[in-house]
Amino acid sequence: MSAIFRSHLDKFIHLSDQEYQEILTFFEAHSVSKKEYLLQEGQVCKKHYFVLKGCLRKFFINEKGVEQTTEFAIENWWLTDHIAYERQLQSGFHIQAVEKADLLSISHSSQENLLQQHPKMERYFRYVYQRAFAASQMRIRYLYGLSREELYRHFNEHYPEFVQRVPQYLLASFLGFTPEYLSEIRSRNRS
Repeated sequence: MSAIFRSHLDKFIHLSDQEYQEILTFFEAHSVSKKEYLLQEGQVCKKHYFVLKGCLRKFFINEKGVEQTTEFAIENWWLTDHIAYERQLQSGFHIQAVEKADLLSISHSSQENLLQQHPKMERYFRYVYQRAFAASQMRIRYLYGLSREELYRHFNEHYPEFVQRVPQYLLASFLGFTPEYLSEIRSRNRS
């Protein structure tokens, strides 16, 4: 498992073997079952999760009682409620395993200690946050700039791993569709 994380870090920063072993001590390894919750609305967000294997999702329940998925995380992706994690507040989101998953997690205090003791990790997390912010900007642009059918086609072309792995009702939730509407779009695109 740690080889996966090491390979990921190596894409952004250079670490000696000793540095890497020291960095690992700040993280905890977890295995979670499909549909298991890592965070529920109202709980203080204490962890930032790195996906070694599997898939997670972050969602909230809207005023109509409908789940609205805002993010997914597959291998080599991070997931948390950033505002609640950084400020150690109660979360307005749920984080749940879509598939059985192997994860690394780091608490807020451990992350602060990690960044103080290993400044290279500041650089790493800057890259991670910049990429996450850019992805968020693009998602907002696509939600406002593309028709629903174009949004599905774009997502299907650029993120086929999600379309193959994520149940249709969760994909619909992420794209802002009902599952029935997504079925219609998929039918039209097969024709």
